[in-house]
Amino acid sequence: MARFSALFLLMLALCRCVAVPPPEGPWLAPLYQDHPLTGTLWRLDDGARIDEATLMDAVQASALLILGEKHDNPDHHALQLHVLRQLAESSTLGSVSFEMLDSGQAAALGAFVGRPAPGQEVLRTGLQWDEEGWDWSFYGPLLREALNAGVPVRTANISRSEMMSVYGGELDAATQASLNEAQRQRLEQDIDESHCGMLPQSQFAAMVRVQQARDAVMAQSLQSDSGAAGVQVLIAGNFHARRDLGAPNYLSTDAGPLLSLAFLEVQPGLLQVQDYLESFSATLPYDYVWFTPAVAAQDYCAGLRAAAPSAAQ
Repeated sequence: MARFSALFLLMLALCRCVAVPPPEGPWLAPLYQDHPLTGTLWRLDDGARIDEATLMDAVQASALLILGEKHDNPDHHALQLHVLRQLAESSTLGSVSFEMLDSGQAAALGAFVGRPAPGQEVLRTGLQWDEEGWDWSFYGPLLREALNAGVPVRTANISRSEMMSVYGGELDAATQASLNEAQRQRLEQDIDESHCGMLPQSQFAAMVRVQQARDAVMAQSLQSDSGAAGVQVLIAGNFHARRDLGAPNYLSTDAGPLLSLAFLEVQPGLLQVQDYLESFSATLPYDYVWFTPAVAAQDYCAGLRAAAPSAAQ
């Protein structure tokens, strides 16, 4: 990854970055709206800062598009909606798959596909939406945009019963082999870190199986219409959008060109794009990143560790 550092430093020096407003309306996340990277778009393979038109040209040239997100950041969902609308308005949206909908909701979703979207409440109730897991105010507009575009809309996650089966059992050989041993070890490490180092080591293998199963289903959903006209889109968390460990590893070799776009929160003190890539492996995790303000500055791990002793009593 070090070879990219000089490029990023040079590009930052040339562009004299200042915070950029969002394409539609004001920023919604409250923190670091004036950060110099806020609102900027970057192509990672050459470290170039780009404009939105350049990004959309690249999107239109792709067969598959993963739109990442931090699930609780409203700006990420607003920008996802902005991209979907541009594809829909140009009649180049092929299909949309959602991590937030699992296989158990497929039949309910099918009742809405192929017709104009109903009102928000009718749609939410009909889908038996998991409000505790996914904020409907973020995802309802995305679903309605996809349905109103008249394209296939699909689930892209395993159900809870399927998850428990994978957790307590085995993973099929083909899915497991989609990651090599080094990737699986890195996935274990990242899962451990995402659980603030509090996950018992005995659960690591099961959690890796579940993550692989979910990514495989997301890839399958995304490439369901590979070869068809338009751009096939997956809405999923940034981790699933990762080229080094996520859903891209489970795509078939003939699925077509993929573009992975992550929406990343800026952080105080991290002023270079390279700073945000240091925690990843040598493989670039995304093709493009779009920086936004942050939702919260709290240390989630500190809160969990503080609560752990009382929770154990």
